[in-house]
Amino acid sequence: MTIYVGNLSFQATEEDLQEVFSEYGEVSRISLPTDRETGRKRGFAFVEMKDESKEDLAISELDGAEWLGRELKVNKAKPRENRGSGSGGGRNFSNSSY
Repeated sequence: MTIYVGNLSFQATEEDLQEVFSEYGEVSRISLPTDRETGRKRGFAFVEMKDESKEDLAISELDGAEWLGRELKVNKAKPRENRGSGSGGGRNFSNSSY
């Protein structure tokens, strides 16, 4: 399972997220997306933890918590929806998948 962390301060780093979420259990991966054009952080992150019960605890404890001046939105990440390409509903591919 993956945790979505929204309304994240643009100052937050992967190390900051590692520190916060490791209080709830072992973190296996953190993704802090950046804008392709500007390289700036997008204000959200994805966190994966080794133990799903620890993820549930982190979600319940951190959702709505204030961190770095922002009220976090923390929940289970939903699978990305296929938005279609406008050319007959084909698959979406990004340059990173090649």
